[in-house]
Amino acid sequence: MKIMRFLDPDGQVRYGQPIDERTAHAIEGDVFGTLTVTDQTVGVTKRLPPVDPPNVYAIGLNYRKHAEESGMDLPPAPVIFIKATTAVTAASMPIVLPASAPDQVDYECELAIVIGRQARNVSEDGALDYVLGYTCGNDVSARDCQIKLDVQWARAKSFDTFCPLGPVIVTPDELDGDNCGIRTILNGQVMQDSNTNDLIFDCRQLVSYLSHQFTLLPGTVIMTGTPSGVGFARKPPVFLKEGDEVTIEIDGIGTLTNPVVRET
Repeated sequence: MKIMRFLDPDGQVRYGQPIDERTAHAIEGDVFGTLTVTDQTVGVTKRLPPVDPPNVYAIGLNYRKHAEESGMDLPPAPVIFIKATTAVTAASMPIVLPASAPDQVDYECELAIVIGRQARNVSEDGALDYVLGYTCGNDVSARDCQIKLDVQWARAKSFDTFCPLGPVIVTPDELDGDNCGIRTILNGQVMQDSNTNDLIFDCRQLVSYLSHQFTLLPGTVIMTGTPSGVGFARKPPVFLKEGDEVTIEIDGIGTLTNPVVRET
């Protein structure tokens, strides 16, 4: 099932099963509990991020080829960092190059896991029972802050608009998160082209591992890492600039497209 989150014509936040860009079948009940897809057709006036997460956990160096292009050894355990929830934005909304660090902003296509019910100390075998579904994510990153200025990742990964998510959540019965094509397309050019079967730690492992570190609340987003082809590793480097359009594409989910603007 595909689940979208949107504003209806009355300005109410709703969940629905998309029919097209402008309409959806209304979902009644709790998407993190018992839900029902109704026959009621609801107008979509604005698409929202598919979830309003209480936390966003992200994983670094989780594709084998990305670790190779970064010149780093494969990590023995997931490398965890946190993105501020204020970084979350929706499809079609602009990625804003921040005035304090506008010049080395990078794209990162990622499969994002959305937790469906509270998880703590869960096994790998049972991990997907706690997953509501998957969506597209872009782990936008200010490389100068990450690598040279701060020498850590918090600010670099958490500027406003640096976590686009969407356009929909696809439930695990319709998508194998560990075997789907994933791409970044920048101004029509494919920059990253991989498959989640290159993940070092797969979806079950990540949910289980994180649940042994933190309580995963319903709606928590796990960004699973990015494949090779990021901008800073290219020769010469490629960074986002004003006027760009960046699309994250994951087979079975769809496309997450955002324009790039400069903070004024």
